[in-house]
Amino acid sequence: MFTFDSKDGVQIHVHEWKPDTPPRAVVQIAHGMGEHAGRYAPLAAVLTTQGYAVYANDHRGHGLSRHAEPGHLGDDGWNRLVSDMVTLSETIREQHPGLPLVLLGHSLGSFASQQYVLDHAHLIDALALAGTTAVDVMLAAQAQEAAEGEDPLLALNQAFQPIRTPFDWLSRDEPAVDTYLADPMCGFSLDAQGMADITIASASLAQPRGIPADLPICILVGDHDPLNAELSLSNLLVERYGEAGLIDVTHLSYPEARHELFHETNKQEIISDLLAWLNRVLAR
Repeated sequence: MFTFDSKDGVQIHVHEWKPDTPPRAVVQIAHGMGEHAGRYAPLAAVLTTQGYAVYANDHRGHGLSRHAEPGHLGDDGWNRLVSDMVTLSETIREQHPGLPLVLLGHSLGSFASQQYVLDHAHLIDALALAGTTAVDVMLAAQAQEAAEGEDPLLALNQAFQPIRTPFDWLSRDEPAVDTYLADPMCGFSLDAQGMADITIASASLAQPRGIPADLPICILVGDHDPLNAELSLSNLLVERYGEAGLIDVTHLSYPEARHELFHETNKQEIISDLLAWLNRVLAR
């Protein structure tokens, strides 16, 4: 692990996993909301056996990068969170000159990755988005739920009856959900300022422009992920990238899988698909 200071002085902690032999490429992971990069150690273990070096920073307000209350990103925090990811990419490029770099974002990390690629696609060779969605439409639906007196986070769980925990929507794998619940660095949301920042940023995500047409993108989602409204929102995201001129967009969906694909009951299938996609796009 190492750290770097972000542009506003927040110390960002970075996990790193390296293969036993010289790496063939690098995967940079951007984790989701209310969790931390250490949860991706099992995925990184598989990736390193296939020759990939893996890096994942704890986002500001998360994990070991918490500078205040959990979920507090600070002033202009959303843009700074994305900037932290860019800084890590630049560091990776310095440490591994000439190697391909793939950005893999999950959930909140995938939203940040959608913004990252609007201005910094030159830093990466491919983009994978897991547990992702059309952010603006998803947030608008949650705002409507809140206006009608519903708790949007509780609403995520309603399809999974009988409800066992507040986080059944994350995965069918009950031990994985229990591990999440027991982790003191998991289970919180962004504060109101952070959510407002994402809502503002989501307008630009709805009209992706300036992304190189040949940048490979892989979208991986569970068809029971409530953030996706029965795949309608991941379908919309794919459509938007197509309208923006991207020519290599892969859309992988998994029947009955929920939100956290890398902690799902069929995670081996999902990781195998991810590896196959990596092999294809990096062989070009």
